[in-house]
Amino acid sequence: MSLLIKSGTLVTAEDVFSADILIEGETIAAIGVNLHVPDAEVIDASGRLILPGGVDPHVHLDLPMAGTVSSDDHYTGTKAAAFGGTTTVIDFVSQDYPTLREAVDRLRAKADQKVAVDYGLHMNITRFDEQVAGEIPCLPDLGVTSLKVFTAYNGRLRLQDGEIFQVLRIAGQNGLLTMLHAENGDVIEILISEALAAGHTSPEWHARTRPAWGAVEAVMRAAALAAQAGAPLYIVHMNAAGEVDMLHYARQRGVPVMGETCPQYLFFTEDDLRRPDGAKWVCSPPVRTPDDQERLWEGLADGILQTIGTDHCPFFYNGNQPLVYEGQPVAIPGKELGKDDFTKIPNGLPAVGDRLPVLWTYGVGSGRLTPSQFVALTSTNPAKIFGLYPRKGALFPGSDADIVIWDPERSLKYGRAHAMHRTDYNLYEGWELKGYPEKVFLRGRLIVDGEHWLGQAGAGKFLRRQPGAPTL
Repeated sequence: MSLLIKSGTLVTAEDVFSADILIEGETIAAIGVNLHVPDAEVIDASGRLILPGGVDPHVHLDLPMAGTVSSDDHYTGTKAAAFGGTTTVIDFVSQDYPTLREAVDRLRAKADQKVAVDYGLHMNITRFDEQVAGEIPCLPDLGVTSLKVFTAYNGRLRLQDGEIFQVLRIAGQNGLLTMLHAENGDVIEILISEALAAGHTSPEWHARTRPAWGAVEAVMRAAALAAQAGAPLYIVHMNAAGEVDMLHYARQRGVPVMGETCPQYLFFTEDDLRRPDGAKWVCSPPVRTPDDQERLWEGLADGILQTIGTDHCPFFYNGNQPLVYEGQPVAIPGKELGKDDFTKIPNGLPAVGDRLPVLWTYGVGSGRLTPSQFVALTSTNPAKIFGLYPRKGALFPGSDADIVIWDPERSLKYGRAHAMHRTDYNLYEGWELKGYPEKVFLRGRLIVDGEHWLGQAGAGKFLRRQPGAPTL
């Protein structure tokens, strides 16, 4: 059966124009004015915007941490993504098994049966030796073309600079992209020890023990390693003004380095950590200052930053109190685990469903971003960077029919009543929004219709990506 979406205003990363879209099966068949297709189902999109489904390049689903597990699994997290207009997510594979292949296979065995939107995978490299060096070039055979390394979390996730250099070089030689978490693990360990010894246990000390200067120097250090390795680099969850400056410096000198930020760093500050419920805002790296926010917005508008992901990794605020999800009570230990010690608060926030609605109102609606920049940052650019374009992130004939019909005039008071994350709070509770997804299609199938969920677990597909994606 054909589906014809009539009289909408298409918003792409390059243009805004009026057209009809014809969907045949799972893909876009044609785009044009006054299309007529006998027997097609017709949706009148007059007064609506038509966007490509969002691509979130940074989520953590069903992730064990701090004695518990993130509260969204691969079904609940992808359902929440869909309600927010995101139809593709990329999760991370932990290096928890003897080989990289086994780690990927184990995660897919868990995720494939649950995902409600399409998904890809990044591979964490948290230990490095000759065996791992030999396995990295084989990752494209598994459909994985991006790696992640850390300069923090000493003794758990961190690699040394020489190891990161080797990962970068191997990745670059094989058309893979290395992603990097930029903080200074040595300084963090010292500051945490000193804070606890002095009796500082409240959430604000999470930020105070992870100073922005550590992130700034780590970005520059990583860019220097990438330049010496001759390999592309992508800095995840950039949160500090100085990081934007370092990224700009490196890019001006031809280093193939790109940057991502997240909504929490655009809208919240260390003051939120000082609230009575400040544990809700504990994430790593931490939220910063208004000056940092302003520079991040400038970086997005000026093209220094390429994407807005979420680092979605939610936990219950009070895991002792069950909530009802799809008719069943659910209680998962959460941020109450750190009520007496900030180091025991699970690090992470709900965000995957909030990203597009909040950024539309407070990015596009405020004039900080154009509609095309919004689409580029949240859909097209991540699709290009991670080897999914033009299948994803585009409105072209032949692209997957991942389409959001967006009502630019809908006003609502946002919060848990609208966000579908499986957790007991929302960071944007009570925020006034204007502009919201009305219908969401995954490969031509309607999965969100207003407040109604039509998707299902296992309907999403694993996306096998090819190496050699461009550096933007």
